[in-house]
Amino acid sequence: MAARRPAKNAAHESARPVSMADLARELGVSMTTISRALSDHHSIGPATKQAVLKLAKKLNYQPNHLAAALRKGKSQLLGVMVPYIEGRFFASVVHGIETAASRAGYSVIMCQSNEDAGQERKNIDTLLRAQVAGILVSVSRTTTDLQHFEKVRKHRVPLVFFDRIPAGDSVNAVVLNDREGAYQATRHLLEQGCRRVAHLAGPQHMSIYKSRRQGYLDALQQHGIAPDESLILQSNLSVENGRESMAQLLALPAPPDAVFSAGDSAALGSLQLLRSRGVRVPEDLALVGFSNEALTTVTEPQLTSVDQRCEEMGQAAFRLFTELVEGDGAAVAPRQVVLPPQLFVRASSLRAGIAAGGTEKQGD
Repeated sequence: MAARRPAKNAAHESARPVSMADLARELGVSMTTISRALSDHHSIGPATKQAVLKLAKKLNYQPNHLAAALRKGKSQLLGVMVPYIEGRFFASVVHGIETAASRAGYSVIMCQSNEDAGQERKNIDTLLRAQVAGILVSVSRTTTDLQHFEKVRKHRVPLVFFDRIPAGDSVNAVVLNDREGAYQATRHLLEQGCRRVAHLAGPQHMSIYKSRRQGYLDALQQHGIAPDESLILQSNLSVENGRESMAQLLALPAPPDAVFSAGDSAALGSLQLLRSRGVRVPEDLALVGFSNEALTTVTEPQLTSVDQRCEEMGQAAFRLFTELVEGDGAAVAPRQVVLPPQLFVRASSLRAGIAAGGTEKQGD
């Protein structure tokens, strides 16, 4: 090993992270020697390894995993993309992914599309440049062109969708049984004695909202009630959409006596409008949402909602990713994991003297 060279000015060195080049310069060896010593390569002698490790500890050297991934073409980095991180649902899904990924030695890079298809495409390009080991994604509401996901497949990067997925069964995905969840919610309202049940539907090009609409229709059919198209309003399910939709419903010649919303935010907006009009919930109009967001337990009255098993969804998405990795490119048919929903019944839908039953769970 060559003689040690003088160190550069300490103030200058502290201005940036220590690199392998710094270690090589300090010890007078090549960067290849440093790299092999840090990875315990058999070609490096014990004395050199000890010197490298001692200096790395002294200078607080931290390996650059992203640079290593770019050199090797693979990494222990997992890309996760969600439409937004506000609220309970996506934050909890990501937490489930991170928990499972950490146990398996992966680190997570998380990004948001902010419900924008253009940003979603940019995020995919960024994750591919980072040489991530896989991508787990829930698509934005504005995504209709799926070419950027084809790019992921062409790069042979494992791709798993969760919650919001492209239509069809040709993708690996983890989803809730949205149709069953909507059926439970609507059936619950009908069992409370409601007969004009309205539905605040989400964008129908998205499979989750299409399935929730169908579950609503299933429950009506089972109870012998013909659907009334004037009671089905479609929007992006924001709080403002909820207020606007509820105002439209109340203006009907025969207003609804219950509303099932495909999202909690729209249900909150509906509740706000009802309170401003002096409409009693649930006595005059019963209300049920979908997602079981944190807001459901702080409204007055508390909001009945369908729970989406968010942490379980994240963990299941990671398990599906590991199955793809273990398959190592083998031709395996795409698989979809379907989780069962659970209805949390709270005061917004409980009519006096009628008890909750079936698969419903009394909320906190």
